[in-house]
Amino acid sequence: MRDDESGNRLGSYLRARRELVSPAQAGLPPGGNRRVPGLRREEVALLAGISPDYYLRLERGRDKNPSAQVLESLARVLHLDDVERTYLLGLTAARPRAPRRKRPEHVPARVHELLAHLTVPAFVEGRAFDVLASNPLAVALSPRLRPGLNRLRSLLLDPEERAFHQDWAGATADFVAALRATVGDDTDDPRFVELVGELALSSQRFRTLWARHDVRPLGGGTVTVHHPVVGDLRLHRDKLPVDDVILVVYYPDKDSDSDEKLRLLAALSHPGPVDPAHGAPVDSPPPRTP
Repeated sequence: MRDDESGNRLGSYLRARRELVSPAQAGLPPGGNRRVPGLRREEVALLAGISPDYYLRLERGRDKNPSAQVLESLARVLHLDDVERTYLLGLTAARPRAPRRKRPEHVPARVHELLAHLTVPAFVEGRAFDVLASNPLAVALSPRLRPGLNRLRSLLLDPEERAFHQDWAGATADFVAALRATVGDDTDDPRFVELVGELALSSQRFRTLWARHDVRPLGGGTVTVHHPVVGDLRLHRDKLPVDDVILVVYYPDKDSDSDEKLRLLAALSHPGPVDPAHGAPVDSPPPRTP
């Protein structure tokens, strides 16, 4: 994390969000010769019902404990949704946070067993999108889902991810916003510091998105990906918390075109015979009838 973000997270967030609100969105005339994108500081202060001097103190980190009423007013002016509003309210230094011991992320043995039995792509990720475990079909779907890799790093830096994701721009925006939400007040977590630092140096796309301060969770949804062998797959995504890690499962609609392609991918990625009805490997071919 940059020093200005870790030391003045409230000010950084307010500045980033006001730059994303146009005068028209705020009900103001556009005017001429605007030197800043979005709203000026004094415009935010006027719309929120606070003095320009006080708002300047907030952005510059001179007051880190504004009232909830002030923050609610700012959330309204900045057009924050419920997730972003909650994030804003959590940025104040109302009380010191007790240091938390960072435990290494661990995949329970029962989850390894579950991965081995699932016949759809599934893997386990950590809080920073590190892949901790995966089943063979997940790796067949994307080699970037192999344990030891990081999903966000692959998404931003691996050229094959651009071709894999139908909406790569949307995927990168969602992942970076989810990382911002996950970081929360753990700005000193070594894994987050390492990942954000690496991506800030290596990816212009990351720098652009990180500067926006978008915050939203990355949960379930439906995505379309392009596999180089079987073609386009429309898959649903569910993310299930298990202890301190997340089990991620991708699956198609039953009997859909994507369902057939996923069974084909399972057959191609497994050296032995595959049950055509379920895409699951079998020990031996059925006996011939005389």
